Amino acid sequence: MAMEVTQLLLNAQSIDGSVRKQAEDSLKQFQEHNLPAFLFSLSGELANEDKPADSRKLAGLILKNALDAKEQHRKFELVQRWLMLDATVKSQIKAGLLKTLSSPVPDARSTAAQVIAKVAGIELPQKQWSELIGSLLSNVHQLPPHVKQSTLETLGYLCEEVSPDAVEQDHVNKILTVVVQGMSSSEGNNDVRLAAIRALYNALGFAQANFSNDMERDYIMRVVCEAALSKEEKNRQAAFECLVIIQKLGASEQTKYGFMQFADQIMGLFLRVFACKSATVHEEAMLAIGSLAYACGPEFAKYMPEFYKYLEMGLQNFEEYQVCSVTVGVVGDICRALENKVLPYCDGIMTQLLKDLSSNQLHRSVKPPIFSCLGDIALATGQDFEKYLMYAMPMLQSAAELSAHTAGADDEMIDYTNSLRNGILEAYSGILQGFKNSTKIQLLIPYAPHILQFLDSIYMEKDMDDLVMRTAIGVLGDLADTLGSNAGTMIQNSLSSRDFLNECLSSEDGSIKESAEWTKLAITRAISA
Repeated sequence: MAMEVTQLLLNAQSIDGSVRKQAEDSLKQFQEHNLPAFLFSLSGELANEDKPADSRKLAGLILKNALDAKEQHRKFELVQRWLMLDATVKSQIKAGLLKTLSSPVPDARSTAAQVIAKVAGIELPQKQWSELIGSLLSNVHQLPPHVKQSTLETLGYLCEEVSPDAVEQDHVNKILTVVVQGMSSSEGNNDVRLAAIRALYNALGFAQANFSNDMERDYIMRVVCEAALSKEEKNRQAAFECLVIIQKLGASEQTKYGFMQFADQIMGLFLRVFACKSATVHEEAMLAIGSLAYACGPEFAKYMPEFYKYLEMGLQNFEEYQVCSVTVGVVGDICRALENKVLPYCDGIMTQLLKDLSSNQLHRSVKPPIFSCLGDIALATGQDFEKYLMYAMPMLQSAAELSAHTAGADDEMIDYTNSLRNGILEAYSGILQGFKNSTKIQLLIPYAPHILQFLDSIYMEKDMDDLVMRTAIGVLGDLADTLGSNAGTMIQNSLSSRDFLNECLSSEDGSIKESAEWTKLAITRAISA
């Protein structure tokens, strides 16, 4: 049944365009005319140790793409085709894939792991290939480290592809057991350990029940924390990614209490991490701290005295701008968690954010989130943001003027400008909402004409994306809602309150329309007040 496809697969990777196209056309024709033979030939190529590594890898990738697609209708079609294949052909393909997990060629093993997960994603929900997980679990106990590594990788991909309800809890328990054992410092092979940590990242979605069990949760947490202190940077990074997911699990009421018992230990780990030099690990640790703040809520305040210096260092990190950008996001997370308890740290944070906005050294992509972060701070601190208005508002005004016009800009510049506009609008929204119902709303009245002028300008440019449109119409509502009769006439005379509002009210986007309806109500109240 199998056809010789080696040369076709090698030609499909040729630098000669005509040779490549001819090979691609031949493979496509083979797939359309005889799908069972096509899939069987590809799996045979992938499993054959005598074949070139390049043809084996491509065979696996084509096989994987023959089982899945991004478009839902196409995916459904591919799934049905696989399910309709002869059972003997499917069994032979699956046997070849499992055999490939023990290949000495890393690319062949890794590709087979991905294909097995795709097949599992189709068959397990149909109650087929029920022996797969048992077979993989028995592989983990085999001696060759490369077989352990590829099997753990497969289990990780499988957990990514398959819905938790398609796997029995007994199998989930066993998967978590072998994965966590593979992560342990007693595992001598680092490739195995890294594969296990990465597998846990995907397996955590299955672990809700296990995290409700004190003993199991404590064991998993201990091993993850141990991995976060590994000498190997990749291990540490993968462990931090696991902690981000664990903290999201910790945010649910079911698991929050148990998770909070580990918050001190995790925070202690992160503080040690910030002492090392790696930007990648700093970025991951910052992301995890954002999740920790979300899970801890107001209780995160106890970590601020020690953590603040690292937050400030992140905001000052112009060279590794991704770290700076993530840190800006963490400031927002902390503001949402602490609310007005963040106030003692705001002088330092605001000083650094305003410096960042003024800097020509900092990558421009960080500036929109900084503006948005000003809104988070204002929302958290309410009328106490008063002391920063005289610095923040002129900065917002000059940025708004720069971003209002995009004549002659290319697509990339228009995308960036829209990102900048959205950040500015989120800042205005946070400031307006923060001052609502306070005794100091009159402080915002002098800024209202400029905010309206900005809204009118970006409306007239006609190049807003949907996100900016939704945020902009929301800011118009915030202005009316907070300032009321103080801004009623001003708003009534603006272009935004007529043409822009009407355009949003007739939008096909439900969220834009909903925001516009609320804004219309707020304007009506402001005018009649």
